[in-house]
Amino acid sequence: MATRPHTALPHIPSGRWTIVGAAFLLGLLLFAMVWLAGRRDQAVPAGPTQLVAAPEAFEPRPRPMAAGDAATPLPAPEGEEAPRLVEEAPPPPAPAPPPVESAPLPPNIEHAATAGGPATQAPAPLADQSPSPRYPPEAMRRGDAGTVVLLVAVDPEGRPVSIDVTRRSGSRELDRAAVEAVSRWRFEPARDAAGNPVAGNLSVPIDFKLR
Repeated sequence: MATRPHTALPHIPSGRWTIVGAAFLLGLLLFAMVWLAGRRDQAVPAGPTQLVAAPEAFEPRPRPMAAGDAATPLPAPEGEEAPRLVEEAPPPPAPAPPPVESAPLPPNIEHAATAGGPATQAPAPLADQSPSPRYPPEAMRRGDAGTVVLLVAVDPEGRPVSIDVTRRSGSRELDRAAVEAVSRWRFEPARDAAGNPVAGNLSVPIDFKLR
């Protein structure tokens, strides 16, 4: 009768070998899943979380204002009153200054006042106080000559008060020289019927001749 070889493994029924194998495979599968999960956690390092800013929304630009469009007034700041146009009444007109009395102008060759009186004897120039007029050098250089006739008004004291040119020489320099000379003359005043000195007029001719 043959004998069975002796083994160190205990005798396990054949049905239990199936359960042991299935448990081993299940444990190996769980181990592999745990090991893969650990590798995945190590492969992806945990870094700081970066916040991504959301894109800002910009309003579209206003269209350019067409020519002739009225500008839209800016709103007044809060708490401040909008500016207003204040119309002020114009100040009352200043009172007109009183009229100024004009002083009488001195006699000249353009205009002279003629003074007269009830004289019976006309005034006459005094020989020693009636120098001849000076011949203007400009008129002499040009060869101007002629006669100037002056109407002289003399006051009761024998002084000329106005001189009027009744006839011109044709040269303004000659006319002016005649008036300036006669304005420095002294006269015998006019006399009335009683012999009293009164104002009077006389005509004085002045000749300018080149020799």
